[in-house]
Amino acid sequence: MKIKAIRATPVNLVLEAPYVWVFGELPGFSTTIVEVETEDGLVGWGEAPTPFAAAVITDQLAPKLIGRDPFDIAGAEFACVPFWRGVQSINDPLRITAFGAIETALWDIRGKAWNMPLYQVLGGAVRKDIPFTDYFSLRAQGPLLPDGRSVRGERTPEEVLDYCIHLNQTFGTTYFEGKFSTEDPRVSLRMLELIRGHFGDDVMLRIDSNQAYSLATARRLARPLEELGVRNWEDPVTTLEEMAELRRHCSIPFSTHNADIARAMSLRVPDAICGNPTVVGGIGRLIRFVGACEHAGIDFWCYSGDSGIGSAVYLHLCAALGWIREPNQSLFRMQAFDVIEEGPFVPRNNVVRVPEGPGLGVTLSQDKLAWCHRHFVENGPMNKYHDPELPGTYRRLPLN
Repeated sequence: MKIKAIRATPVNLVLEAPYVWVFGELPGFSTTIVEVETEDGLVGWGEAPTPFAAAVITDQLAPKLIGRDPFDIAGAEFACVPFWRGVQSINDPLRITAFGAIETALWDIRGKAWNMPLYQVLGGAVRKDIPFTDYFSLRAQGPLLPDGRSVRGERTPEEVLDYCIHLNQTFGTTYFEGKFSTEDPRVSLRMLELIRGHFGDDVMLRIDSNQAYSLATARRLARPLEELGVRNWEDPVTTLEEMAELRRHCSIPFSTHNADIARAMSLRVPDAICGNPTVVGGIGRLIRFVGACEHAGIDFWCYSGDSGIGSAVYLHLCAALGWIREPNQSLFRMQAFDVIEEGPFVPRNNVVRVPEGPGLGVTLSQDKLAWCHRHFVENGPMNKYHDPELPGTYRRLPLN
């Protein structure tokens, strides 16, 4: 069996309504869907969390892999990223992420060839119901969606509470995670106060500040957030050094997207790293990374913003790796459209069942892929700074 072709397609994944965060309003995510086809007709799928991986895959990596054995994942890595520490030291995350998407597609091929779910290929499942949080945020008016809907969004803390009540009553959600990065932090505090006041201690509350606040502001917020029983605070400040200083004033566990585990062990923060398999180079590298986290006593969970391809990878890894114990992040509920026939996934009672089909266990829809690619071509990347003078871009909001 040989690799016959590798296709990389940049796509836009539109949210039903843009959510408000530190960078302004985010209407969706732009990623790259990867298809690796073998001469035997098997096709493996992967996803990179950036549209700019497409050119790297097409121009640099695919020519090195055509004709190779798709089962030789280590050999593929050496062909594409031969000097791993060197690539990391010159700060080339795009090449690592691009290869990571191909690498996940190669694992998908292995599962399909062996007629096994990916979690089985990885050694079996310690769990099959994978926990996720449901996200909440202030949200703006949504676009006209393919099904003719337009979501109004939640514009006040009271409307955010109504949204959370709907999630609880309709889907059994009790794990909530919210954007806590408004310019006036009292608005974000009000959202949490309303949710905690309505549900009491029966729900989990995690927050994500996306490095929005200065150390001084974060110190002022620590006490009221502790009193609200916040389970985890993601990226409350800009650097790990500031996070280490904030630890002296705050008992809430911290998480971050910064995958520098050596610094985390030295500074003793964060308590958890929130990541994506392709960012560290793929499934094989993530397994080793999670093992290092376990050795260091640092939790790990996956973030959201991918299509059903990337999300299926999360599901299988969480099924196979016992150390991923805490709920992963989920924007599934807010996604308006997906590239898989089965998606978007729908958490119920805080969990999503791992797919049982061969490989990733999901089906790429060429029609949906074409729609998402056409949206990217016509509108450009979605995850840029928003500037009202420049349609399709994003501007970072000034925060305290």
